[in-house]
Amino acid sequence: MIFLSASIPDQNRDQKYHSTADVVAIRDSIRALATIVIPKSYLVWGGHPAITPLIWYVMSTMGKNAQQHITLYQSNFFQKYFPKDNRFFEKIVVTEAGGDRNASLQIMRIRMLTEHHYKAGIFIGGMEGVEEEYAMFKEFHPQAPVFPIASTGAAARIVFDSEPNLDVRLLNEYAYMALFRSLFDGIIEF
Repeated sequence: MIFLSASIPDQNRDQKYHSTADVVAIRDSIRALATIVIPKSYLVWGGHPAITPLIWYVMSTMGKNAQQHITLYQSNFFQKYFPKDNRFFEKIVVTEAGGDRNASLQIMRIRMLTEHHYKAGIFIGGMEGVEEEYAMFKEFHPQAPVFPIASTGAAARIVFDSEPNLDVRLLNEYAYMALFRSLFDGIIEF
């Protein structure tokens, strides 16, 4: 299983994320990741209105068997904001709402990160949620490799800059299909 944490930063929120975000790179990397992972492995992510439709688009080109390779997590707290594309996914785990937004996200993240054994974590673009999920992923899966795709900017770049000895390709590589094939060599059978 491969864990994905990703979002496109909101320009009306914290500028430290939006100012470095490369929206084209975020979209391209999500498409490449889904194309590489879904047919050969298993992808798990927390629903985001900008990311879930991209994954659905890739899945729609793969046929019905692709449904067996994904799990989408959502918090019931955000039910009225669920993307319409959610209806196309067969495996959606809707976690209980907490007392507020933060508590609800925490419940969803703990379930999402503890209910599966992950072989790797991918972190793309994003805001504080990507940073929080990165820290949680490392805590719950200390042996799994982590790949903050810094070329997408935003939180992924902040995480990359805070970690020593990460592969420089995460910062400089924009040929995402080739990058993911290389990163997943030995993790996913191609």
